[in-house]
Amino acid sequence: MAASVFDSPLFARLFDTGETGRLFSDTAAIRAMLLVEGALAKVQGSVGVIPEISAAAIHRASLEIQIDPGALAAPTGENGVCVPGLVAAFRQEMQAPEHAQYVHWGATSQDIIDTGTMLRLRQALLLAETDLRAILGALGRGAGEHASLPMPARTWGQIATPTSWGAVIAAFGAPLADALEELPALRQGALWVSLSGAAGTASALGPQAGETRAALARALGLVDPGRSWHTDRTPILRIADWQGRVTAALGHIGQTLLGLTASGVEEVSLGAVGASSTMPQKQNPVGPSALVALGHQFTGLRAGLQAAAAHQHQRDGAAWFAEWMMMPQLTLTCAAALGQANRLTASLGPQPIRMHATLDEGIGLVHAEALSFALTDRMPRPEAQQVAKRLCRDAQEKRVPLAELARADYPDLPPDLFDPARQMGEAPALARAFAERVAKL
Repeated sequence: MAASVFDSPLFARLFDTGETGRLFSDTAAIRAMLLVEGALAKVQGSVGVIPEISAAAIHRASLEIQIDPGALAAPTGENGVCVPGLVAAFRQEMQAPEHAQYVHWGATSQDIIDTGTMLRLRQALLLAETDLRAILGALGRGAGEHASLPMPARTWGQIATPTSWGAVIAAFGAPLADALEELPALRQGALWVSLSGAAGTASALGPQAGETRAALARALGLVDPGRSWHTDRTPILRIADWQGRVTAALGHIGQTLLGLTASGVEEVSLGAVGASSTMPQKQNPVGPSALVALGHQFTGLRAGLQAAAAHQHQRDGAAWFAEWMMMPQLTLTCAAALGQANRLTASLGPQPIRMHATLDEGIGLVHAEALSFALTDRMPRPEAQQVAKRLCRDAQEKRVPLAELARADYPDLPPDLFDPARQMGEAPALARAFAERVAKL
């Protein structure tokens, strides 16, 4: 087994990261850093920090030159960062020392690596948005179509009161819709350029440091934070927090579907299921299981990233190294969960007969709460609760429907009290409201 499932041909379809996986390769990292170096030279040329002819040569070379990641292994091992080796290799490949001397002018390794990371995270968020829209489209259609399909709600793993399949779907999608709507603010508040020099003071960049940083941000389509963020990992944490909430919402979908597809429940069909190596009858809920597993992985990695956000002094190698180890994995975990959920939500199907059978359950205990409130027309609430509990116990012991026992004692109870379709509360409205919300996204 590979060290990471995301690098494994064996698990490539189970934990498929799609296009996001290509963003987190050594080749992609080098390409992003070269784009930063080229853009930096171009803006420095435009504001007169370096000769404009050299800036043009560097920018052109940054688009054309390719650096072998393997060739940077030795200097990276020696220096702890890849940028010194990358800059040296780039200068050599330019074969124009009169221009190459201006590569990386006034910047530090962290500026280049952090800005390159932001370029890749920007693309990762764009890909996540595409998956989110597809997932929400499927959930919105399902919520609208099944807004009034009764099914049992469950709390603490036990049957509670009637709800609707559409409302369950709406609950799946609401936090995902929130995440989608938050993306513009996230991009503005997290996709930052870094250009602050060795100790965050931009001293080597000269009096035009602020102007250069702002121009670099514009050139790369990033945001100028107006300061150093070498030790303030807020933008990284903001992105990870957003990814975490998305992954948690998808994990909730997975957990719920594991329960709804369990033997003896079977209220939902998944479309695609897995087989057992030895039990012919098995239809394993692979997709939901993957969502739950990815959620567990994200939680562990996120804790490590939080710890790594506490840097020392003005720059910190150790904390920064830890961030390199975890942020790509967090991003790929979220991407894999989104991809799995995209496929899963496209094929979800309710099983109305099974849902009705569970609601009926032979004795109708799902209506116990409604009964307890209906009885308050005749007695105080505490007494009504006690009467309802007694009737539930009698129903269980005698295997007689709750409705039959309740009407024997209280024949004037509302006629629709034990009709699941009439006891769903706001569930149908919530489902329709979600469907309408998705249609406007």
